Amino acid sequence: MKRRELLRTAGGATAAATAATASSGVASAQEVQPELSHISDADGGYEDHRGESEVTVEVGASGNGGNLAFSPAGIWIDPGTTVIWEWTGEGGGHNVQNVDGPAALGSETVSEAGFTYEFEFTEDHTGITNYECVPHSSLGMLGAVAVGEDVPTKEVGGGGGGGWPTELDAFAHDVGVPIQKHYVGIVSFLGIAVSLVFTFYVLKYGESPNTGQGGV
Repeated sequence: MKRRELLRTAGGATAAATAATASSGVASAQEVQPELSHISDADGGYEDHRGESEVTVEVGASGNGGNLAFSPAGIWIDPGTTVIWEWTGEGGGHNVQNVDGPAALGSETVSEAGFTYEFEFTEDHTGITNYECVPHSSLGMLGAVAVGEDVPTKEVGGGGGGGWPTELDAFAHDVGVPIQKHYVGIVSFLGIAVSLVFTFYVLKYGESPNTGQGGV
C-alpha cells in the first residue's frame, strides 16, 4: 500500500471511529442533583422521584458492610409526595430519625419485616432533610430527602473539566449511559489512536522498502 492510500485509509478509519463515538453517547450530558453531603460516604445510592406522589425507601437494604442501608439513601421529590420507609427485616433493629432539616422524622426502632413508616412532605418541608438510623448511624446508615426545586444542587457527569475517570465503572457512572455504549466509545477511541500512530509512522519513515515491488 502506498503512502497516499495508507493516509486515506487512516483518515477514513479516524472519521468512522469519531462518528461511532458520537453516536454511542459517550459525549455525556451533565445532570443536576441535590447536594446531599450527608450521604456522601453512605451506601444506598440516589434517585430522582420528582413527579411521583409516593416513594418507597427500603430500611435494612444491603450496604455499609451488611443490611445496614437505606435504599435509595438519597431522593429528590416534589412537595406533596409521601415517602414510605419499609423494613426488610434484615440487619437488626432500625429506625428513621431526622438529624437536621425542615421535616421532623421519627419512627420507632423495629426489626420486623414489612413494618412501614410514612411521612408526607409538604411545602413546609421544602429543602433538605437529613436523617439516620440511630443504632447504625456510625456504620453509615444515613439518608436524605430533598424537597422542591429550591435546594442546593451540583452537576454530575462528563464535560465538567475534571478529567477522564480512570475506572470503567466510574466512567459509566459519570456519563450516565449504559455500560455497553462505553465499550463502543472505548473501541472508537482506540481506533482513532491506532490510526494516528500509523499516520505518524508513514509521515516520519515513509513507505516500506518492499512497497511497489511485484507490480503492487
